[in-house]
Amino acid sequence: MPNIVRLIAGFVVLGGAVALMIFGFWGWGVLAVLISLLIIVTFFYNENMLLAQWFLRKDDMVKAEAYLKRITNYETQLIRIQHGYYNLLIGLIESRKAPMQSEKYFKKALSLGMQMDHNIALAKLSLAGIAMGKRNKREAQMYLTEAKKADKNKLLADQIKQMKDQLGMLDKQQQVRYR
Repeated sequence: MPNIVRLIAGFVVLGGAVALMIFGFWGWGVLAVLISLLIIVTFFYNENMLLAQWFLRKDDMVKAEAYLKRITNYETQLIRIQHGYYNLLIGLIESRKAPMQSEKYFKKALSLGMQMDHNIALAKLSLAGIAMGKRNKREAQMYLTEAKKADKNKLLADQIKQMKDQLGMLDKQQQVRYR
């Protein structure tokens, strides 16, 4: 419900901005347009998730987790499109603390869906790493090929290549054990 209020408030402020411009107060009108755009953008992109992404990029996991914890019930506080991204961010933070426990978040993020291909590739690459940790070569190989297919802009090409090399080394170690 707060999302609808936010959207309505954004359009009310936008209407006020248009009225200010009509009456000749251009400076205040432009400022009101910028404020209304900020309000409307936060409807589509939750500010807590944006700040959590910022701190993840800065490698500050404590602050990123703090901002994500502000979202108490993501199903009601976020629009449906953001549910997958929320689980991806939780999975990335959890993978630093307990890598094997983060698998459920990555799988849920993929099942809820994400629009950007590189985020899908990131989730599948993380799942491949978890599968390698479990010594499940077949599942890891499957996730790596899916990650490579999803990474259309080659943003994760180096990480995928590294994982494939590690998977090859894992295969060689297993062959040595069986001899």
